[in-house]
Amino acid sequence: MGIIRASKLAHAYSRYDENGQEREVIRAIDGVDLDVEEGQFVAILGHNGSGKSTLAKHINALLLPTKGALWVDGADTAKEEELWKIRQKAGMVFQNPDNQIIGTSVEEDVGFGPENMGIPTQDIWKRVEDSLRATGMTAYRDHSPNKLSGGQKQRVAIAGVMAMRPRCIVLDEPTAMLDPDGRRETLKAVMELNRQENVTVILITHYMEEAVDADRIFVMDHGRLAMQGAPREIFARAEELQKCGLDVPQATMLAHELRKAGVAIPKGILHREELVDAICQLR
Repeated sequence: MGIIRASKLAHAYSRYDENGQEREVIRAIDGVDLDVEEGQFVAILGHNGSGKSTLAKHINALLLPTKGALWVDGADTAKEEELWKIRQKAGMVFQNPDNQIIGTSVEEDVGFGPENMGIPTQDIWKRVEDSLRATGMTAYRDHSPNKLSGGQKQRVAIAGVMAMRPRCIVLDEPTAMLDPDGRRETLKAVMELNRQENVTVILITHYMEEAVDADRIFVMDHGRLAMQGAPREIFARAEELQKCGLDVPQATMLAHELRKAGVAIPKGILHREELVDAICQLR
């Protein structure tokens, strides 16, 4: 069993009219099965309202299943006695880093989580040092978070989660509010943590380019798991992605259009460099 596993997971909520009467029941997640192995970099894609952020909140037990179940390293998120264990194992990073940063300096903020866990002071400072180094923020340890760029703030938020030593980090659209430079900074930090520290990463995003280097992709559509597979498998199915309200990476789309026009371009192209190589090999 993987570190994150869901079985027929469902989450429903009610909408009410102005008189307080229940108008309809919305199934934000509807019968989702998934299995994430430890150390994987997983991307969960979906249009707005697809259920991907609702799924993310279940992994940290911020939301609980209406039906079915979700386990984090074998712990059932529906059991209240397991919540402390689950939230130590699965850390969350949200869209807006300002909602997670509370310290007056970077190192103070990164040390806040371990301090609340009751970690001895000497160990806290080692965790702070390790986390800042892993996210490339050591040089900013004495800076005020308010003086940092959006991408740097997001790195601080990631470092704060890392200092609590989770086995899994769930990032809920962490680059949605960032400029292109901030997006690149944040993704670089996330990928280095995954590759070097073997931290399981679950990235919730609607940016296709952020998912091309994932080990596995899950595509959500209207609360259901519509597609799953390796990036080359998923992005080769351009028409199906478009039916789910999603685009594909630019290089992939151009390759797809060239194939439709009769050009012998292979399927599964993800990067611009791959497309250039494929075109140069044409005769």
